[in-house]
Amino acid sequence: MIKKETRHPSEVAEIVAIQALSFVAGEPERLGLFLSESGIGPETLRSAAKDPQFLVSVLDFVLRDDETVQAFATASQLPASAVAAARQALGDPHAGTDFS
Repeated sequence: MIKKETRHPSEVAEIVAIQALSFVAGEPERLGLFLSESGIGPETLRSAAKDPQFLVSVLDFVLRDDETVQAFATASQLPASAVAAARQALGDPHAGTDFS
């Protein structure tokens, strides 16, 4: 029997946040709004993505609007609740979180 690889909730949360960043970056208007609010430039986006606090800000940006949450959840084939769970896990890496 093959054992399913288990990941720490914070690892899963980072993956979800990076998917959210990709989603935000995929629409110029949404990306422009995010960049202006976050204060970073497009040239530093890739390096910023390595910072867990930056990833929290990406998830906060997606979570502030129900329409954006639903669009991201649909695009990433995740339940909408996984976005909030990822935000919680990044904010508290020791939290037990359900991403399903």
